[in-house]
Amino acid sequence: MAAARGQRGGDRDMPAAPSSTEVTMPIPPVAADTPIQRARAIPEAAVARLAVYLRVLSGMAEQGVVTLSSEELAQATGVNSAKLRKDLSYIGSYGTRGVGYEVSVLVDQIERILGLTRSHSVAVVGIGNLGHALANYGGFPSRGFPVAALFDVDPDLMGVPVGGMPVSHIDDIPRICHEREISIGVIATPPSAAQAVCDRLVAGGVASIVNFAPVVLQVPDHVEVRKVDLAVELQILSFHVARRADSMNVNGVALPNDNGVVIGR
Repeated sequence: MAAARGQRGGDRDMPAAPSSTEVTMPIPPVAADTPIQRARAIPEAAVARLAVYLRVLSGMAEQGVVTLSSEELAQATGVNSAKLRKDLSYIGSYGTRGVGYEVSVLVDQIERILGLTRSHSVAVVGIGNLGHALANYGGFPSRGFPVAALFDVDPDLMGVPVGGMPVSHIDDIPRICHEREISIGVIATPPSAAQAVCDRLVAGGVASIVNFAPVVLQVPDHVEVRKVDLAVELQILSFHVARRADSMNVNGVALPNDNGVVIGR
């Protein structure tokens, strides 16, 4: 998933956070309000990883896990432990020596940084196969993203409930988005319709858009767009598969793969 707007640069040159064995002070209590400056200083790549940490930590909290080390969290999320500690340092968490991180505190800190302390109403535009799947996905409401509006152009779909929500016409996007205070719009339309839909969402006050259509959207500077292109993700995976295959045998000589293991002798 790539950001079309809102990029704030890559990882900055910052000192790595101290490891759990180097810190003697306990985790500070979460402040009532997270400083905006702290959130703005977090690199885009780190924000994506924080979302992964939150998903894993939430699952651990449900299982009754109270504390865990950076190494345990790194293994559970597939992230290098040093990178993980640096990511958590952006939100002010350094852990406690001999204890690690308090799961509930870390969940609260990450939720505040990611703006998840309140719900964000979602509108899905384009009720085809993908739109149906998104409208029926139960994971959105449970994570604070209730689907509050559905839109399409097909007259046969007007008023038909999908996932318990009736479908409205795309011409009603600006009015309904204002009335229902939609904060996130999801575009699941054909490419030819995506820009017009985007314009209607922006007119409705929507400033955050997830775009599944394979097209670059033109939006005002205050609007954030996240582009999801599954074909591109598959092509990236294909590149890694080909690179690993090439590393295994160059000129008939087996070479170590990314993990240092020699395969194919």
